[in-house]
Amino acid sequence: MTHCTALVVAAGRGSRFGGPLPKQYALLRGQPLLRRTIAALKAAPGIDRILVVISAEDDAHYTAATAGLGLPAPVLGGASRQQSVLKGLEALADTAPEFVAIHDAARPFVRRDDIEACLAAASAEGIDGAILGMPLADTLKRVGDGQAITETVPRRNLWRAQTPQVFRFAPLLAAHRAAASLGADEATALTDDAAVAERVGLKLVMVAGSGDNRKITTTADLISDHMETRTALGFDVHGFTPGNAVMLGGVAIPHTHALAGHSDADVALHALTDAVLGTIGAGDIGKHFPPSDPQWRGASSDRFLRHAVDLVSARGGRIVHLDVTIVCEAPKVGPHREAMVKSIAAIAGVAAERVSVKATTTEGLGFTGRREGIAAQAIATVELPGS
Repeated sequence: MTHCTALVVAAGRGSRFGGPLPKQYALLRGQPLLRRTIAALKAAPGIDRILVVISAEDDAHYTAATAGLGLPAPVLGGASRQQSVLKGLEALADTAPEFVAIHDAARPFVRRDDIEACLAAASAEGIDGAILGMPLADTLKRVGDGQAITETVPRRNLWRAQTPQVFRFAPLLAAHRAAASLGADEATALTDDAAVAERVGLKLVMVAGSGDNRKITTTADLISDHMETRTALGFDVHGFTPGNAVMLGGVAIPHTHALAGHSDADVALHALTDAVLGTIGAGDIGKHFPPSDPQWRGASSDRFLRHAVDLVSARGGRIVHLDVTIVCEAPKVGPHREAMVKSIAAIAGVAAERVSVKATTTEGLGFTGRREGIAAQAIATVELPGS
């Protein structure tokens, strides 16, 4: 199995952005850009660790933006992007991964498939790295004094470089160490990690990416040209088993029985997870957390819903509303409704007003009427960038 660490460069000040915060901490549909970027990287199976390089001035912003993500302590960056990357690479040197993916904090829309394609290309024999990018479609003009056009530049074989840029770790670290001794003018010319690698003759390939993988540069970039609304349904059932409490919506409710299941059997969170996954066509909960996998035995179901929400965030989307109806004769949901709303809102990272918890019975009919178990039906509404 390939081991790849994502090194997220988030130490810049974003002078062109113009907002009150560095752009990596600005909110995009309610979440910091950095958090959305990390969610996109977490969604890629080939990435097994994430390390962020930040400015010492941004420690409080970083802590708030990454709360609950379980990341290692960030690395403090340098005065330039190249210096920041080198500091991040040095921090990884003692437990060096096989590959490192350098990614801009302000590229939150990168697709999982593109990350995987880049990693696969970098893993090919004889290749030192792979760069995500797009071929140029526009005609290029060289402009001189007074905005006078001096020539048309042939665009054949020209590409726009994006991130992530994936490299074999050891040669990239050596290349950055070599570049650290350059003069200011030479160092300024190395505008990305590929340029650092090219300078020492590393063999790199370009991987076709997506136009969605744009970099947020100005506050105007935070405004999507087109958003679409999607809804999806989730449904789940769990039978009773001996116990003294049931988990519903992340809240332990005292009862004469527990719910049977491979995880904690939180029927409400399971239905919500399937609903959220459905909005992005990502299958169901069993696809992501197979009951045959022992690691999920007794697992807290908040992890499942958080994972689904992070997948939506990774696609540049946001949760608009979550609605769950719990079907049972007992226990009574009403006394615990407010706690469940707060719990689900915290897991999904949304305001409580965007969560609805309802309960009903089947008037004594069916398995729920016979008090054999609990069912839940959920609807998730999300906004996603349009295609």
